[in-house]
Amino acid sequence: MSREVSPPERSPEPLDALLARTFRMLRHTWSQHGADLGLAPHQGRALRIIGSEGPLRLSALAEQLHIAPRSATEVADALQERGLIERSPDPDDRRATLVSITSAGRDIAEQVATARRAQAEVFFGRLSPQDRSTLQRILSTLSEPGE
Repeated sequence: MSREVSPPERSPEPLDALLARTFRMLRHTWSQHGADLGLAPHQGRALRIIGSEGPLRLSALAEQLHIAPRSATEVADALQERGLIERSPDPDDRRATLVSITSAGRDIAEQVATARRAQAEVFFGRLSPQDRSTLQRILSTLSEPGE
């Protein structure tokens, strides 16, 4: 007679690894909709930043995207080619250029934002309302500047 052997108990995954894995899963679902609209993930983020921050210099965009200024130029070039952003001279510095979102860019950004909200609703819909409220409270606490 054979004995069934139960699998060894797994130690809990560290919180930082669990949070990172969960965020990667969510980000993957978000990036799929951007891809459906022909946007690479960094282009979608750039469009969202430019739309919410107003006209800004490419150096500021690079800083917010955590990429090199040269890479931000490439992102802006691709978005401008599609008519989603436009460049204009910076009135405070003739050597600098500002990027701003176009109406077509706003339309695409809104489509991406709407899809992200819907996908997040499905993703977090697996949680009970009480668990969602608790998670929101916890994440809000963690996102506040610490001491």
